Amino acid sequence: MPSPRKAKRPASVRRVGGSDTLRRARRVLAIEAAAVKALAGRLDDGFERAVVILAQCAGKVVVTGMGKSGHICRKIAATMTSTGTPAVFLHAAEAAHGDAGVFVKGDAVVALSGSGETEEIVRLLPLVKRLDLPLVALTGDLHSTLARAADVVLDVSVTEEACPMGLAPTASTTAALALGDALAVVLFERKRFRAEDFAVLHPGGALGRRFLKVADVMHGGETMPLVHLTTPFRDTLVEITSKRLGVTGVLDAAGNLAGIITDGDLRRALERSADVRTSTAADIMTRHPKVITAGALAERALALMERHSITSLFILEESGRRPVGVVHLHDLLKAGVV
Repeated sequence: MPSPRKAKRPASVRRVGGSDTLRRARRVLAIEAAAVKALAGRLDDGFERAVVILAQCAGKVVVTGMGKSGHICRKIAATMTSTGTPAVFLHAAEAAHGDAGVFVKGDAVVALSGSGETEEIVRLLPLVKRLDLPLVALTGDLHSTLARAADVVLDVSVTEEACPMGLAPTASTTAALALGDALAVVLFERKRFRAEDFAVLHPGGALGRRFLKVADVMHGGETMPLVHLTTPFRDTLVEITSKRLGVTGVLDAAGNLAGIITDGDLRRALERSADVRTSTAADIMTRHPKVITAGALAERALALMERHSITSLFILEESGRRPVGVVHLHDLLKAGVV
């Protein structure tokens, strides 16, 4: 039986994946990469002054633009906000219809306009000056109206757009976006923004799960299994069974964690003694257990469990040995940390 012939793809389909398509795509990427690379060579003390202005801002950073630049401004504001620099996006056209009320004393302004002559932004400049708000301009024309009004001008000009007609903002918006990222990153490094701070601002999704703290998933209060050094074996067994975590903490007279008792410790006690009914928690417990503090990230708790092949950790107060909770491996699984 002759083998079936493969159907030929239409010529239009073949051209989509052909060398001409890839050549054009690579040209776009090369132009945009060159535009971003050129920014690094143009950075000077103006960038440092812009960082100082934004870092010292007592209010919020208002990032404004129009059109494609407006979309870039929205992303810059979002990046700043999520990394410790409160910022909002202001649509320059809407500002003329009441949204300019977002400006208050103590704010700083970042305005993006490739030409520096965007009508809606130029109209905002008198108000910005009247409120005495420091202005950082991102523009491709250092002699434009926006540049002359600004306290600091950052050059985001490009030699060419990736658009073959030179009409659609492409390389220029990419350059502006990259410079906005540079401002946001340098700002959060200057402010010593930590992973823990990032976690507070990203409570949802994969990022939120990654930055959960131990305190967010631990069992505390009445749900925390605890006995004392003198607690009899039978009562210790009841505590472990009733709290359903397979472990209990053992407190000394001062209320500090003296040790823990796991299901494994109970079995080993039974193997060692023909009659454990006279034993106390102090006789059975494991001393010097692995612990963690409530402010630690849940990821760190998981790493500690894996390193020592254990399934639970008692959580201590930030200073001292008093237990405030206990976390089990199952809690981390449910929270999506694993």
